[in-house]
Amino acid sequence: MNLEQLKQLKEKAQKQIALREGGKKYRVVVSMGTSGIASGAREVMKTMLDEIEKRGLDDVEVHVTGEHGLEDIEPVVLVEEAGGEKTTYAQLDTEKAKKIVAEHLQKGRKVDNLAVGKQKKTE
Repeated sequence: MNLEQLKQLKEKAQKQIALREGGKKYRVVVSMGTSGIASGAREVMKTMLDEIEKRGLDDVEVHVTGEHGLEDIEPVVLVEEAGGEKTTYAQLDTEKAKKIVAEHLQKGRKVDNLAVGKQKKTE
């Protein structure tokens, strides 16, 4: 690896870290417990991070958490909007993750056929 490749790798890592910092329109939480990882959660998260970066979505932050208690429908991703609405997506793979980024995170349209739950903020 040469110096230019190392710089590019560093820049990519810094962009992905910035996605985890906070204060954004969307907060994406990927369930990375044992059953999630066994079901492909790492690949789903990597795909989402790559798609978010590729599309230049700087209003999205990505976090990981442990089990959601939904082992039968892993991998599970929760999308929280700044207004308080939450959407849970389940049984994801890399193609479904790309669709969530393109539709929900980029265009603001929930992907109803992948959602297993929605919750609006109660006041």
